Amino acid sequence: MARAALGLGVRDLAELAKVSPDTIARLERGEELRERTVDAIRSALEAAGVEFTNGDQPGVRLRKK
Repeated sequence: MARAALGLGVRDLAELAKVSPDTIARLERGEELRERTVDAIRSALEAAGVEFTNGDQPGVRLRKK
């Protein structure tokens, strides 16, 4: 959902996170990834403007400018 909110393709996010497109696809399929890989993807999404929420309904939203 975060990737879609930013209008990024799989290859775009992979480039930002410095991982392979297959790694992004594996994450989106719910497969297990190394913690540092997930951290890299999360950091890339946050740097691009996503905010992860942890309220009553965890999710994502675009950071206000």
